Amino acid sequence: MAPGAAAPTRSARRERPGAHEDGGAGGDADGGGGPRPRWPWRSTVPLTAFVLIGSDFAGHAQEGERVALDPFGRVLLFLAGAVLLWRGRHPVPVVFAAVAVVLPSTGARYPYGPVFLTVAVACFGAVVSGHRHAAWAAMGTLWAGHVLIAQVLYRWLPPPGDRAASWNQEIVIATWVVALVAVSELARTPTSAAPW
Repeated sequence: MAPGAAAPTRSARRERPGAHEDGGAGGDADGGGGPRPRWPWRSTVPLTAFVLIGSDFAGHAQEGERVALDPFGRVLLFLAGAVLLWRGRHPVPVVFAAVAVVLPSTGARYPYGPVFLTVAVACFGAVVSGHRHAAWAAMGTLWAGHVLIAQVLYRWLPPPGDRAASWNQEIVIATWVVALVAVSELARTPTSAAPW
């Protein structure tokens, strides 16, 4: 330090480019320059718990119509919620992963219930982070997969002796899919990239 120069203040040291309060280098690990989104534990853990508990209630309400939850079904429910931890960092793979977990749950004839909330949250995250086409594609995949399961594959899936779902049900699901993406589009702003 030059004679007569004042020592840098504590706030000046903190504002130095590349310096963080934790002492690490600036930017993210892959050199992107901006801070990485935080892990959304506070919303994901309660949502996953709600999906697991709510699905038990849905199973009791749909007894005789749908297959009871077994350990495999509970693992699918857990995975559908757990994948949401990555929604701020990787929104496109997360929305497709949520759909990929929910479709086997539907195909196995587990109870309809709050597991669809995981798809809704993943879709919302993809749209507000600017990946609207991927969100539309994932939701289209969900609907097409549900139609395939409910109208064609039901013959070979549990429970035995099941019938095809009504087309009214498919229209309701298609309406839900379109409404979900439309609401996500309305909530989208150019600066919203945080995993709320």
